Amino acid sequence: MSAKQFKHVLDGYKVLDFTQFLAGPTVGRMMAEMGAEIIKVEMAPNGDYSRLLPFIRDGRSAYYVQQNRGKKSICVDLKHPAGLAIAKELIPKMDVVVENFRARSDRAAGTRL
Repeated sequence: MSAKQFKHVLDGYKVLDFTQFLAGPTVGRMMAEMGAEIIKVEMAPNGDYSRLLPFIRDGRSAYYVQQNRGKKSICVDLKHPAGLAIAKELIPKMDVVVENFRARSDRAAGTRL
């Protein structure tokens, strides 16, 4: 056994999370609960669509808070070269990349990661 003791099964893992809506954010939340460091990439200009879902309290959607607790987040415009460059710079530093884009949506938007 190594000298470093892990607290959770995914301690030390870094995850880049491009997910939205239900299934994808749930995966990221579960990974965060298991100790992974999650960086959620939200699409500019408004961020994750679930931020707008009711029940809104203190300016935040309860659904968004539930599905994204324990995550760090950044908001970038993947259709802009600078935003795409940020995402491409982050990817090699991660252990896992999670996305739930519609098939071929990255090519249609010109944001092939």
